[in-house]
Amino acid sequence: MLSIDDVERAARTIAGRVHRTPLLRSATLSRELDADVRFKAELFQRTGAFKVRGALNRLAELTDEERARGVITISAGNHAQAVAWAAHEAGLDALVVSWRTADPSKMAATRGYGATVDQQADDPTSAFARLAELHEETGRTLVHPFEDLAVIAGQGTVGLELLEDGPAPDVVLVPVGGGGLVTGIATAVKARRPEARVVAVEPELSPALHEGLKAGASVPVTPKSGADALNAPFAGERCVRICAELGVESVPSTRTRSPTPSGGSTRA
Repeated sequence: MLSIDDVERAARTIAGRVHRTPLLRSATLSRELDADVRFKAELFQRTGAFKVRGALNRLAELTDEERARGVITISAGNHAQAVAWAAHEAGLDALVVSWRTADPSKMAATRGYGATVDQQADDPTSAFARLAELHEETGRTLVHPFEDLAVIAGQGTVGLELLEDGPAPDVVLVPVGGGGLVTGIATAVKARRPEARVVAVEPELSPALHEGLKAGASVPVTPKSGADALNAPFAGERCVRICAELGVESVPSTRTRSPTPSGGSTRA
């Protein structure tokens, strides 16, 4: 089980190596929803997404032997860039598994950071099979995008900053693919503000966490969303378990009405 101590330790590990991104208030949405609506702007983070937080925290744990073997991961682009950049900073060799239709610009950026990219797979599901094959073949250390506790703890630092940089939130909305970000944020938020609601928002065509929470375990899905960064073919087993224990809610639809209570405060 992940704890707030793990997230706070991750914050100390990555301090000074990531940007403390702004918490921006939306006047329009605040007016329309009768709530104080703010966005954690992780698009201004290094490599353009929150993923670098977890990558840095995981690589900091590697032993000398693991460092010598290099690392391997899987991603459609955001985690790929994060691991590639973090590995380059640490002087490590990185291999990224993706698939043929992954965003070309993100794959180019990943290669630009020095990683080798394997795109033999046709889709996310077959890419995970390719990952297992290459992981066994190369002996590299796996930096899983959403099932590794150190990665999840790193992503949870987003939640710490939400709590420290703005008014206490009533509802925190988190976009979800495999579940690592929402699991980390929920761990931080529920520890410091247990009454706050944490809501996982998923594409209708990529509901891995929603289906996992409904089944009580990680289950395979066939992701078909245009939001390729959220197209996980399953949610992490740890993510499903921790989210269930913390009472994370799931909204697998962009058309579902906002769960924000009138007059409340929400973060996204």
